[in-house]
Amino acid sequence: MVSLEYAERHPRLTDGVIAVALLAGAVLGAHLVGPGEGRAEHVWVADVLAGLACLALLRAREHPRATVVVTAACAVVLGGLGYLLTPLLLAPVMVALYWLAASTSSRTAWTYGGVTTALVVCAAVGVDHLDGTVLLRVIGPALWLLLPLSMGSRSRLRRAYLDAVHARAEHAERTREEEARLRVTEERMRIARDLHDVVAHHMAVANAQAGTAAHLLDGDPALTRKLLADLQVTTSSVMLDLRHTVGVLRQAGDADPLEPTPGLARLPELLEVCGSAGLAVDLSVEGEPRPLPPGADLTAYRIIQEALTNATKYAAPATACVRLRYTGGTLTITVANATRTGGTAADGAGFGIVGMRERAHAIGGDLRVSDGGGGFEVVTTLPLRAREAP
Repeated sequence: MVSLEYAERHPRLTDGVIAVALLAGAVLGAHLVGPGEGRAEHVWVADVLAGLACLALLRAREHPRATVVVTAACAVVLGGLGYLLTPLLLAPVMVALYWLAASTSSRTAWTYGGVTTALVVCAAVGVDHLDGTVLLRVIGPALWLLLPLSMGSRSRLRRAYLDAVHARAEHAERTREEEARLRVTEERMRIARDLHDVVAHHMAVANAQAGTAAHLLDGDPALTRKLLADLQVTTSSVMLDLRHTVGVLRQAGDADPLEPTPGLARLPELLEVCGSAGLAVDLSVEGEPRPLPPGADLTAYRIIQEALTNATKYAAPATACVRLRYTGGTLTITVANATRTGGTAADGAGFGIVGMRERAHAIGGDLRVSDGGGGFEVVTTLPLRAREAP
């Protein structure tokens, strides 16, 4: 493993060592002769051709096709001069074919490899050896030259597979990071909506209670004391809700809820709080009430809470109407009131209407707001069944 890492860090030095080793083997192969054959003349020519072929291997990484052509030409010339093409003489061609198969497409590698094999085999057989050793002279060089093609193709495929695995791993990592960021953003939006709903509602009610108490201070002290007591309860409630929310944010893990999630079951309590702030709410229910999924139940409560908060601030007569209508698989919630002259709930709601609409859309519902003819109306349609995940 250490040697492989060293070879990857120093490719030039590795190629040089391989070329020297192959040159020594090729020189040795040039001096080998077959049984009953005489030593070829001018051995130095073979040494020069072997040196040229090994020298070409130094550029095999950058120019694999040219390297195959040069090494194959040297091998063909050696075969034509009568040298026995042993694996020692064919080693430069084999290494060149390996680099070609490892760095180019299969079609290119096998085309060059097929032509090279045919030329080398023809040079190895020649015209003076048409005897019983022809088959041996054909099979030997052919097998030795086809072997590096197979090994190079396998190496290229394995490298492509590893690259694909790494690419998929990087993509999965990026996807996890993006999903984590999306979840953080969604959680921040949810917390912002909850804080807005809690704070806006309680503070609007507290403001109305304080204003009414100040107005009735001299005329009705008993009612004033009751309003001040209700104001204390309201402010205590908002502080408790804020403490719960901030406490959940401070905890590192998943926290159990400190109290049941609000829903339509707490609607009478909400109407009582609004009544203490001077807003008379008329509640009517049409159809047979049915249990809602937890998400829809919380959404219905928060939408009614926000709509009544706007009514507390902007209603001309201190009255509002809440109508719940159960039909089929939906619940339609209508909250209506008359608005004061010179101001509308839509103008002062800030993020309230946006938050109500986001809550309704999150569970597959819809919300419509109308502000005309002196009246303000919020109509919400929520499903009575939980939305299935895609």
